[in-house]
Amino acid sequence: MNRERQKKPEWLKLKLSTGEHFAATRQLLSGLRLNTVCRSAMCPNLQECWSKGTATFMLLGSVCTRTCRFCAVDKTVLPVPPDPEEPEKIALAVKSMSLKHVVLTSVNRDDLPDGGSMHWVSAIRSIRSLNPGVSIECLVPDFDGITANADRVMQEAPEVLNHNIETVPSLYPAVRPQADYRRSLELIERAKAVFRLSTKSGIMIGMGETGDEVAASLGDLRASRCDIVTIGQYLQPTAAHLPVNRYVSPEEFEEYKNMAESLGFRHVQSGPFVRSSYHAEEFVAARHIERC
Repeated sequence: MNRERQKKPEWLKLKLSTGEHFAATRQLLSGLRLNTVCRSAMCPNLQECWSKGTATFMLLGSVCTRTCRFCAVDKTVLPVPPDPEEPEKIALAVKSMSLKHVVLTSVNRDDLPDGGSMHWVSAIRSIRSLNPGVSIECLVPDFDGITANADRVMQEAPEVLNHNIETVPSLYPAVRPQADYRRSLELIERAKAVFRLSTKSGIMIGMGETGDEVAASLGDLRASRCDIVTIGQYLQPTAAHLPVNRYVSPEEFEEYKNMAESLGFRHVQSGPFVRSSYHAEEFVAARHIERC
């Protein structure tokens, strides 16, 4: 696994752009002391999204209880108790940013008896109370397989229920040692079968998977009744994280997009910079969130 860091190809070099919206978003989030996955996970799209006045809010603090080797979210210190004011602060930020679609995610909180699910419920309700008509996408953890905790969030009927498989099953021991591939698929399937939610998942490539494994995982997601899929390039956040196995060309991403569409996904985003919440509002605008 200790592979020398590869030089990024031209298609992975971003042009940075900041402006009035970027500064305003940064000031607002800092002022309310809110965490975003954009900053905590070192997302390559941070400048683009913040310049458009959008962000993905991260609940339950900035410290994760798991040791996934792809993720830049802090795991080096103990997590603190959830901030009871966080849901209301997020609702205020949504109102200030005039958002029509909100993406919520969280760190894993396996240390909490409810996995943080009641905090999720509070955030969803606070947002809707202060922002009538807003649509909400919940990018949830697996709640350690405890169905009651996951159900608590699903019962709030978010417009999109998102849970990422992240990689192919053969790489789970190296990439997501505390996660379970089948458990993630079961969560997605339950969201559809029991709660009739629009479902979404994402996978990163370039970690050492084969094309056949990607195809098989896309098939598994469709068999689990996943509606929307995102496919993006894994980028190593720091030298301490899992190294990039290879950089995938835009042409190959287009092939995966065509493959996913042929499998019946209702919406597909596939490209080097695609992340699970990238352009999430487009799914809603395209009316891909009707109950199935």
